[in-house]
Amino acid sequence: MTDLVDDWRNGGFGLYVHWPFCQAKCPYCDFNSHVTANIDQKQWVEAYLQELARTPDALRGRVLNTIFFGGGTPSLMHPDTVAAVIDAARDIWPFANDIEISLEANPGSVEAGRFAGYRDAGVNRISMGIQALNDEDLRRLGRIHSVAEARSAFDIARDCFDRVSFDLIYARQGQTPQAWETELQEALSMAVDHLSLYQLTIEDGTAFGDRYARGKLRDLPSDDSAADMYQLTQDICTAHGMPAYEISNHARPGAESRHNKIYWQYGDYLGIGPGAHGRITIDGTRYATETYRAPGAWLDAVAKGSGETMRDPLEREEAAVELLMMGLRLTEGVDISRYESLAGITLEKERLDHLANMGMVAISGQRLRATDQGRAVLNAILRELLVD
Repeated sequence: MTDLVDDWRNGGFGLYVHWPFCQAKCPYCDFNSHVTANIDQKQWVEAYLQELARTPDALRGRVLNTIFFGGGTPSLMHPDTVAAVIDAARDIWPFANDIEISLEANPGSVEAGRFAGYRDAGVNRISMGIQALNDEDLRRLGRIHSVAEARSAFDIARDCFDRVSFDLIYARQGQTPQAWETELQEALSMAVDHLSLYQLTIEDGTAFGDRYARGKLRDLPSDDSAADMYQLTQDICTAHGMPAYEISNHARPGAESRHNKIYWQYGDYLGIGPGAHGRITIDGTRYATETYRAPGAWLDAVAKGSGETMRDPLEREEAAVELLMMGLRLTEGVDISRYESLAGITLEKERLDHLANMGMVAISGQRLRATDQGRAVLNAILRELLVD
């Protein structure tokens, strides 16, 4: 069986830093984000540094492959806050020569001086939440920027950074496959090396979720129309040299998000900040970690010694299931022998053959991957593989 002490090396090691604040709460968003008028940046940087200082000895000395500032809207962070976190991380871990340091930004909070400050702090990749290239749909999505502001912010980012990604949401209210095709072609004409393209999902506990439950969220595309948009996305992006490397992420070869690949390749990542999750391996045991979600509660807990609410050991079988769930999102798929070593069981050949005959998975040597068709119904594939 695989030694869990070293299994994480298959995916690498990253640091995730959650900034919980936004200028406005988007109606589709179920992330841990909060709107507040005043933010004490000094208090927040001190809390982040306290959390980093209690990094377990077993994690110190590893090579750090990535840092990701997520949110919320991290482009509301002062560049000095970002710099202090990066410097503290550098004191704890040796950085990989090609370390990727990403920061999420919204067009409404972008200014040239601040972006230059992030660059000088060490950030080398920006992920921008544009979400739509049409003002009416931006308004429906609750975004506080216009298309013109998004393009201006994108140009500022390109002037400061070699690597810039942006997000779009499709299968929006009233959107047709033809309209999405036009918008996607426009996006590809702007794209540098990476696009994240998400199908609109209606999540419980969001404003859209409440509206949908009351029958007030009208004109959503049919499932067939949304499926057509998904397939259009695959075909058009591939033709433009930006194929999918994960269900919702497209990149030119070599420009994939290394941090997100740590998740999908089931590496280790330390999560700090309100609501941050982590997976860390200590003394041969992989732990799932969580932190207090409310910003005030997290700050109070950090002041008392730890922002974590949970550090639970995962059984090998649980870890193996997570490996399969995450890895099959990737176009490259998973190593069957790695899964079986973690799980202590083999995947049933009959089930694999059945899925392969249906065109849902492909097997090459020890690699199992979901096909384009299979990734669109990944939960069904996982049920077939994992149900006793």
